[in-house]
Amino acid sequence: MPEEILMTSQAFFRQECLADLESRYLVHRLWEASDRDALIEKVASNIRVVVTEGWAPADFQGKFPKLALIASHGVGYDGVDVGAAQARKIAVTNTPGVLDDAVADLTVGLLIAVTRGMVVGDQYVRNGEWLKANMPLTSHLRGRQAGILGLGRIGMAIADRLKAFGITINYHNRRQRSDVSYNYFSSLMEMADQVDFLILSCVGGEATKKIVNRQVLEKLGSDGVLINISRGSVVDEDDLVACLQEGKLGGAGLDVFTNEPKVPEALLQMPQVVLQPHVGSATLQTRIAMGQLVVDNVDAYYANKPLLTPVPAV
Repeated sequence: MPEEILMTSQAFFRQECLADLESRYLVHRLWEASDRDALIEKVASNIRVVVTEGWAPADFQGKFPKLALIASHGVGYDGVDVGAAQARKIAVTNTPGVLDDAVADLTVGLLIAVTRGMVVGDQYVRNGEWLKANMPLTSHLRGRQAGILGLGRIGMAIADRLKAFGITINYHNRRQRSDVSYNYFSSLMEMADQVDFLILSCVGGEATKKIVNRQVLEKLGSDGVLINISRGSVVDEDDLVACLQEGKLGGAGLDVFTNEPKVPEALLQMPQVVLQPHVGSATLQTRIAMGQLVVDNVDAYYANKPLLTPVPAV
C-alpha cells in the first residue's frame, strides 16, 4: 500500500508534478472533495505529509496526529503556523531559489513600466493621443537610488539586475549582511528618505504587517516609486491610496494586495500605478521547478534523507 498524502490545493501546482507524486503515493485531493471535513476525518490517521500552497494554520495541523511534514508550494509561508508545527516537531519546507529570477524580472519590469509610463504610453498610442501631441516626458533609471526592503535571495537577484541600470543599491534588513557592499540602513524610515525607489521583497506575516505606512511613503516622497512583489500585508493599503491621491508619492508598481484578488477601486483609476495579478513566479519554467522541489522534499522525507529546503526555526 503506498504512503498517503493530503494535498490541499492545485491552484498553481503543475499537473506533471502532481502526476509524479501520484506515481509513488496515494494523493488525496482535498480541493476536489465535496465534503472536505469528511475526507480529512477519513484519512487523517494515515497522513504524515501534507502538500499545501503557503497555508496550514495550527487548527488544521491538529487534525493529523501523525503529521511530520508540511511541504509548501511557494517561497512565502506566512499562512503556515510554523511555530505550531515546530512545537510538534513537524518539518516545514518551501520552494525558495527556483523562483528568484522570475520575481526579480517582474520587479524590474514594474519599475521600468512606472518610471517610463509604459502603460500610459500604450494607451496614449491606442487612444490616438499621439496624433495630437507628443507624450509628456518621463524619468530614467541611471544614477538613481533604490532601497530594497529584504535583501534575501529575491532581493539579491533584484539588486543584480538594478546594478546593470546604473542604480545605487541600498537595503534594510533585520541585520546587516557581511557578504555585500551595498549601503545598509538600520532604519526603514531613514532609507525611504534617501532613495528614489523603494522595493519590497521581504517576508509577510505579523513582523512586517503594514511596515510600509504613511510615514514611510511620505519619506519616499512625491517623486518616489514603490514596488511591491512581496505580500500585500506589508503595506498599509489605505495609506498607500491616500498618499498617491494626495501627490505625496509619485507612483507604484504592485503585484500583491491586501485582499487578493480584490484591488481598491481607487488604484484602478490611477495612471501612475501599474497593477499585476500576483504573477511574480508565474512562468512555466518556474512553476515546474517549484513543483519539482515540493516533490523532491516529499521524496527526501520518505527516504529518510535531509530535506532540501526546510524553513528557518522560529
